[in-house]
Amino acid sequence: MEADLLKTGRFTREEHIKRPADIQKLFKKGKRVSVSGAKLFYLQNNRDTNRIGFSLPRGYGNAVERNTSKRYSRETYRFFKTHLNTGYDMLLLVYPGKDSFHSRCEQFLILCQKAGLLKDLVSFP
Repeated sequence: MEADLLKTGRFTREEHIKRPADIQKLFKKGKRVSVSGAKLFYLQNNRDTNRIGFSLPRGYGNAVERNTSKRYSRETYRFFKTHLNTGYDMLLLVYPGKDSFHSRCEQFLILCQKAGLLKDLVSFP
């Protein structure tokens, strides 16, 4: 049972969207919601799990800032993934600005509420 608890927060390879064709499909056919500093594209995927990708616009800081921003996004998804409805492909597009784990959690929570992707009420750190 202890091993099951440790695995709940993992972000597995099957949950990543990496193929450019899948990302383009989300941009073109996906529904979108936005808040200040971020956009979420989502589309049903007819799977038992969610898949997510993270994107930044051109000119988003230097390599360190880009990597830090994507790390915040991955951790935010890991934190919320047990509270999300399954069967969706998602793409989180984050714009430059105030970048912290707390602000990313706020953005992602609001985006998921707007999109109707949450299955229960969530509070974050």
